Amino acid sequence: MSGDLSLEQYRDLAEFRRQIRRFLSFSEATAKAQGLEPQQHQLLLTVQGLPEGVKPTIRELAARMFLQPHSTLELVNRLEQTGAISRATGAEDRREVWVRLTPSGRALLRRLALAHRDELESSGPELARSLNAVLRHSRKAVMQ
Repeated sequence: MSGDLSLEQYRDLAEFRRQIRRFLSFSEATAKAQGLEPQQHQLLLTVQGLPEGVKPTIRELAARMFLQPHSTLELVNRLEQTGAISRATGAEDRREVWVRLTPSGRALLRRLALAHRDELESSGPELARSLNAVLRHSRKAVMQ
């Protein structure tokens, strides 16, 4: 791949970043409207969306959120105080602590997820177009 970028490639990258930022701005505002910080929303989604067989430990959640375990623990502590999550002893290793959504946490996450789905149905095509423009240039560069 060439080290140079055309003006069109810079524009495509800028537009893609703008579309990402637009969605993230929506996501942050939606979380705050529900009384959550964006990272708290992300933690709820991460717990609920773990692949089958993956344990919901602090270490695993931290890795998936690109956070330090102590930062993740702080998020867990705050969400536990709101009643959105609870902790349980690991099923196989009693030294492990697993994080679980409570019924109120699942209801909260459901409201947020539905709002995000609706937003993606409306703005997703533009986000996809901007990503496709970036990828189109990448494929052309690889073929040259």
